[in-house]
Amino acid sequence: MKVALLGLPQSGKRTLFTLLTGREAPEGRREGEALEGLATVHDPRVDVLAEIANPQKIKYAETTFLLCPDISEGSTSRFWQESARKCELLCMLVRSFKDDSVYHPDGSVDPGRDLSSLETELFLADLEMIENRLLRMEKEKKAGQTQAQALEEKVLVKCRIAIENESRDVGLTMHEEDAIKSMGLFILKPILWAYNVAEDELAESSDKNLRIACKIEQEIMQIEDLEERKDYLLELGLTDSGVDRMNAAAYKALGLMSFYTMGSDEVRAWTIRMGASAPESAGKIHSDIERGFIRAEVTKFDDLVAAGNEKAVKESGKVQLKGKDYIIEDGDICNFLFNV
Repeated sequence: MKVALLGLPQSGKRTLFTLLTGREAPEGRREGEALEGLATVHDPRVDVLAEIANPQKIKYAETTFLLCPDISEGSTSRFWQESARKCELLCMLVRSFKDDSVYHPDGSVDPGRDLSSLETELFLADLEMIENRLLRMEKEKKAGQTQAQALEEKVLVKCRIAIENESRDVGLTMHEEDAIKSMGLFILKPILWAYNVAEDELAESSDKNLRIACKIEQEIMQIEDLEERKDYLLELGLTDSGVDRMNAAAYKALGLMSFYTMGSDEVRAWTIRMGASAPESAGKIHSDIERGFIRAEVTKFDDLVAAGNEKAVKESGKVQLKGKDYIIEDGDICNFLFNV
């Protein structure tokens, strides 16, 4: 999963990127340069499984974040577009905090105005790309048009109409989406809106409108003792850090979930799409396991925790044998049997 981190200048993107990935973004980056970093998805279920298995190694799931160049209102720069079009999810960071020492490019802090500006820039970027492509296709028509080209043209016209109506509801079928997938249109990508807020605004948050206080997050990350960190979060009225909530919200926006493998060597979280079959999920571990899939031994997380260990859960009859048609559920602990 690759997430584009986007926003206007001085919204806090660079700070958030460092908090998420641990990678410092240099002040003097080259114009148009995008930075990539891995963010660990801190999953409490992995910690519980590790306590049970006592493995040599623990591996959490990871999310790739791409720090894109600034979006400047009305700018003709395509640098941010080129980076973001390669990503599956757009995380749009909107500034909501007030600080006289940090300038705002529009002279004042207005989250509603900035959100509208960002939406407009996404629409305009797509509209320009669509119109350029349709113009080329009009010229190509003179030499004849294939079925694939006709479908592409039809879908692009649908997208253009939606944009002209300032709507993201295009209503495409999967077949139609595939016809223009390579263009990476923003109108077809899910968006996670995140607000960089002051401490007193933290409490109001949802999956679609995430509130994160980058300044507070920096303080949280400096607390090494996990119990002290939890206590500090509780004082703020939170159960999880903004970084962890952002990772969880990104997973939900993309329709992703986790299954687990565990043993004395390693406890690991694997990221799959919701609705993935057992063989497809096995393929995340290795293509040979998917190709030679026989069956899966599946244990529900809650059943394992209730039993206390793997031996006890097997003796209780809670380990289920599942075939190729089984759809993996969030939190399943899997052992795949295969033969190649």
